[in-house]
Amino acid sequence: CLQAYNIAKLQLDAAIASDKSEKPLAIVSDIDETFLDNSYYAVERAKQGKDYDQKSWEEWTAKGIATPLTGAKDFYTYAASKGVQVFYITNRKTEERTGTMNNLKKYGFPVQGEDHLIMRSAESSKENRRLDVAKKHTIVLLLGDNLADFSKDFDRKTEAERSANVKALQNDFGKKFIIIPNVGYGDWESAFYKYNYKLTPAQKDSLMYNAAKATL
Repeated sequence: CLQAYNIAKLQLDAAIASDKSEKPLAIVSDIDETFLDNSYYAVERAKQGKDYDQKSWEEWTAKGIATPLTGAKDFYTYAASKGVQVFYITNRKTEERTGTMNNLKKYGFPVQGEDHLIMRSAESSKENRRLDVAKKHTIVLLLGDNLADFSKDFDRKTEAERSANVKALQNDFGKKFIIIPNVGYGDWESAFYKYNYKLTPAQKDSLMYNAAKATL
């Protein structure tokens, strides 16, 4: 995380120094596992022998107590101090807005306007929301823990497509795309079972086990 945010600061400084845009500069960031740590929720569910579900997740986010990942607050505060607009695009649902906003304010993350916190109201893809931000701003950095936080080229794609698109966009990683490692969950595992969320945890585990590569 420290490495990611240090690189983000370097790239932000470079973007500011070379800025010739007529539009204000902006960064677009995911929230969960990009700068807020929800592992507490996952651990508690595991202790109960249960998996993620929307009801328990919304009960968790309503508390507004997810903690910042190391280096996160310093980076976002720095970006805002330079006049860069910080937009949070999350797939938390509209009903989770109050708890999410309280969580941001609890730890002092910059909120430069109500419109800077953009929830999911319909589709899970963030592409249209990113495009809306880009209408009035020049996006210089995107931060996320999931490839779909960066480009529509990663929305609900197979493992092979994801790998090919990573290679095609490889020069953007560490430059415009700042990725935070999330080993807990994400589309990297959803791709194994072809985004069939109706499967049981046991069925998902079986498919991932069988797809995993091993050598002796």
